Amino acid sequence: MAFETVYPAQAALGECPLWCARTGRLWWVDIEAPALNCFDPARGTNRTLPMDENIGCIALRRQGGFIAGMRSGLWLLDEDGRKLERIANPQPDSTISRFNDGRADPWGRFWAGTIHEPRDRPAAILCRVDTDLTCTQVAGDIMVSNGLAFSPDRAWMYHSDTPAHVIYRYPLDADGTPGPRELFHQFPHGNGRPDGAAVDADGFYWSALYEGGRVVRLSPAGEIVAEYPVPARCPTMCAFGGPELRTLYVTSARHGRGAEELAEWPQSGDLFAMQVETPGLPEPGFAG
Repeated sequence: MAFETVYPAQAALGECPLWCARTGRLWWVDIEAPALNCFDPARGTNRTLPMDENIGCIALRRQGGFIAGMRSGLWLLDEDGRKLERIANPQPDSTISRFNDGRADPWGRFWAGTIHEPRDRPAAILCRVDTDLTCTQVAGDIMVSNGLAFSPDRAWMYHSDTPAHVIYRYPLDADGTPGPRELFHQFPHGNGRPDGAAVDADGFYWSALYEGGRVVRLSPAGEIVAEYPVPARCPTMCAFGGPELRTLYVTSARHGRGAEELAEWPQSGDLFAMQVETPGLPEPGFAG
């Protein structure tokens, strides 16, 4: 198994790949372009929908369109990425903070976290949007919110703080309310930081290591069981797709990378894919 370029996007900051089983296409964002994108693997083509501000994460709405975390807050979008309504903006200051990683949970709610861009203190937050469109801050003490994912048995929520090189997990009760966070895996500094992630049908957590040039697979106990090199130093997030959810897609970044690095990693910013043995989980839609 090996990652290969499936679309030479050369994205500034590719993120949040999201498989749509109904259409057989992969949605993803370029935070810095900024743009919402739709990749058609059957044709190898990509549709780009320019946005008027940074877009960090999306989830498909069950009634159509999207919910999105953007610089100015949490928005509902139509099928073409046009803004319909801003739900909330719980960030303290959107001039130095924006929404980053997010996804829908098995209960049909949307979770999204922010990034504190000065990175001088853990001022980012993690929020949940319920199906009635109310927004609640669930956690703080974060610098860059990332890695949101849920276990197949709905027992755990995973969440990473990228600059701290750490992945946490939270126990979930029957209605999906998280308990106190605990350490899931601590990475050493200097060999990649945990960015976006996805969980497979066996409950293993796949994490893209930014500045680590690889994706790692961790067991439900938090142990690294496999590592897969990516042809970019900065992979950003994983998503399972394809008819049987056995294609692992990975976005990547080239924004802010030096000329020497880009010469060594010319595929930086591309969209990659690899066939895997264990399928992923169907991505829940936002029920609001």
